[in-house]
Amino acid sequence: MNRPAELNELLRAEAPASAWHPDLFCFGCEAPGSLAEPSPDRLGFKAFNLQRMALLGLPVPPGFVLGTGFCASAKAQAEGASEAVWRPALQALQQASGLQLGDARRPLLLSVRSGAPVSMPGMMETLLNIGLSDATLDGFVRLTGQPRLAWDAYRRLVAGFGEVVAGVPAACFDAELQSLAAGRSERELDFAELRALTRRFLAVYAEVAGQPFPQDVREQLRQAIAAVFKSWQSDKACAYRAAHGIADTIGTAVTVQAMVFGNAGAHSGAGVGFTRDPSSGAPQLWVDFLFNAQGEDVVSGRRSAHGHTVLAEILPEVWSQLQTASALLERAFGDMQDFEFTVQDGRLYLLQTRSGKRMPRAAARIALDLLAQGVIDAGTAQARTAALDAQSMRLQAVLAADGEVLRPLAQAASASAGVAVGEIALDEARARDRHAAGAKVILVRRDAETSDMAALEHAAGLLTQHGARTSHAAVVARQMGRVCLVGCEALQIDEGRRELQLAGQVLAEGDLLTLDGNEGLIYAGAARTEWRDDTALLQALERLRSTG
Repeated sequence: MNRPAELNELLRAEAPASAWHPDLFCFGCEAPGSLAEPSPDRLGFKAFNLQRMALLGLPVPPGFVLGTGFCASAKAQAEGASEAVWRPALQALQQASGLQLGDARRPLLLSVRSGAPVSMPGMMETLLNIGLSDATLDGFVRLTGQPRLAWDAYRRLVAGFGEVVAGVPAACFDAELQSLAAGRSERELDFAELRALTRRFLAVYAEVAGQPFPQDVREQLRQAIAAVFKSWQSDKACAYRAAHGIADTIGTAVTVQAMVFGNAGAHSGAGVGFTRDPSSGAPQLWVDFLFNAQGEDVVSGRRSAHGHTVLAEILPEVWSQLQTASALLERAFGDMQDFEFTVQDGRLYLLQTRSGKRMPRAAARIALDLLAQGVIDAGTAQARTAALDAQSMRLQAVLAADGEVLRPLAQAASASAGVAVGEIALDEARARDRHAAGAKVILVRRDAETSDMAALEHAAGLLTQHGARTSHAAVVARQMGRVCLVGCEALQIDEGRRELQLAGQVLAEGDLLTLDGNEGLIYAGAARTEWRDDTALLQALERLRSTG
């Protein structure tokens, strides 16, 4: 990858001294000394791109990176997780932020994220709010002036740490939430209720894990780093690499970054955006946003989100900043970008950017548009569209029979265009068995979670009750060419009876269902369809190829 000379200078200026481990890096921090030139292979693309965004003047919280070299073996991972390795970088991060990890008055809270040299959305673990404890919570309340934020962050930490590090099933924490909330969302709980919920979570953690939640915040950080490295070999990560021809040996980096808080109130939130529509390629921002939420709420697939209209109405300045940042990212990176962001008290922070997954038709349009705008040259556009043909870019559409009116059962947010017709399957075993028997399958789930990736291999489409268009599972479905509808409020699933309800109509597992990803509509039975070619797009693509 080519980089501007000023990026190299920035990297060298912020590089750790020779006494530091050669696979330890900083960004947004002042670190003395010099270092051999970093690369995406060593930092992972997430951290490397964070460096580039910082150079562009975009708002990026400071952090440090434990490079992919630490992922080479169990021994190397243990070394990377040890405080002896990351202590110098933590000191630089504390100096940059003005906060201290474990300080009872001004505590620094951290996110710990994976980042391989290639994009693997949702396949590895993330831990947020590292650094909260009984000793630091009061200081965080005084620092932010928001007791609700503090207790919400603490209960998230206990649940996330319990699930990822200690192996406590998420259902254990969900049961406590349901018991206390009595049918309400956690977003409706006040700080006293969140405090009570956190204490219940701490008790559940101790009971199920067999030991208390770690109150030593440096031990929290050590275990979090170790867990993220370990997730490189998780079942879903290994399956994803096998399906996409990604080598096991490249490893993941771990990025440790100062936390910003989307759950800080009405003018805060978390979002994921694409600089263009990943289904059609249309040149417009494509954003999912949740107010008063953290990033995992959007990408986990367990919550439904708002689109850009609501964000633009309530936070117009943030929306304007996103539009400016979107244009800057595309020109700097030379491609359509998939980015994550947080808004804290009306202030925008960018947390990640990468080339966005897109459908074939979108790939053609985006390449042609970027060429016309002078962002990429003809050779790059030709390379990006070389594998596309008329068949891959055809679009299937639902067609009404003569004299009939199409009556959909329900509507949902479309994460992936096209039409899928198949039998309803409620789990992976059913999807696998019916696919093996030659049947087309529609996978229907409550949440859009990446744990369903294996089931998607056997399905033509995915329909979920919850989830956002930019949740990791939706991104994977789009990459796999599966029609995907998420956040269907009218959907109710009864797994015991093996049936579902859509707007009052009961459908059994095995019944036929049609997903219209073009319009975000759901039909009972097998709808009539037709294939359509985008003649103008095919002609433009042919002209591009003739110039070579």
